[in-house]
Amino acid sequence: MSMHQASGRWKLGLLLALVTAACWATLPVALKITLEQLDPYTLTWFRFLLAAGVMLAWLAARRGLGGFGGLDRRRWWLLAVAGLCLIGNYVLYLLGVQYTSPANAQLLIQLAPLLMALGGIVVFGERFNGWQWTGLVVIVAGLGLYFRDQLGGGLPPGGQGYLLGSALVVLAAVVWAVYALVQKQLLLRLSSPAILLAIYVMASLVLLPLASPAALLKLDGLHWGLLLYCAVNTLVAYGAFAEALAHWEASRVSAILATTPLLCLGAVGLVHSIWPTAIAPETVGMAGWVGAGLVVLGSSLASLMGQRRRTG
Repeated sequence: MSMHQASGRWKLGLLLALVTAACWATLPVALKITLEQLDPYTLTWFRFLLAAGVMLAWLAARRGLGGFGGLDRRRWWLLAVAGLCLIGNYVLYLLGVQYTSPANAQLLIQLAPLLMALGGIVVFGERFNGWQWTGLVVIVAGLGLYFRDQLGGGLPPGGQGYLLGSALVVLAAVVWAVYALVQKQLLLRLSSPAILLAIYVMASLVLLPLASPAALLKLDGLHWGLLLYCAVNTLVAYGAFAEALAHWEASRVSAILATTPLLCLGAVGLVHSIWPTAIAPETVGMAGWVGAGLVVLGSSLASLMGQRRRTG
């Protein structure tokens, strides 16, 4: 079976990857506050339902719904696997956010793009040059240093819950990496919007028995606004991510997404400075900031420097 190859429009792929990182950096902040009034299953179900409705209308207007008829049994199974993995990622990540801070959750979820990078090398035959391998090593070192800083004083209050939340986020990273690689292969037969539509519809149906739609009627205006932002974030982030994979190698997209924890730290700090009671500030020591800086440096080496070496 032939394998998907990137279009080569790496500048567009880079831009789309940056948009995805910005969306994912602000999302855990909105999720953390929304969870004050809504359970994880209803929140996730609503996000998928709204995304499915918008995507269906958009594809119908563009007559982009005809690609599913040409799928064979193998690709229908791949589509089902991608959908179940993305559902698992959403639910597991949100359950984990309940027990950890937004920045810690974003730190741990960075295992996802790293696993995707390795998968891109193993499954799709993508190659790293010396700069890019060095970059990945620096990213791993930076993430380790940051996490060590966060746990330097021992487990926070409710430590067992903290560990459970961390484990859930790690599991969310694993299933996300599988989803990303399966979706990249599906691009051979379906456009990225069509793939996402199928996944959104599947997720809406699977999560409906676990959701409590009546709880939406009890939300105040602020939490409704945050819920809508989370839903729109779904469309923008995954739409940009899917298109980034179409134009750039999975390994390089993953390196850009590794900057998300830094952006999340900035988002938490900004929200706390404007609205101190909404979310607690992140406590980051010198070692943590050094680790965060190493993540940015490693991302640059693995993606931008690697691209220059390749095209220069």
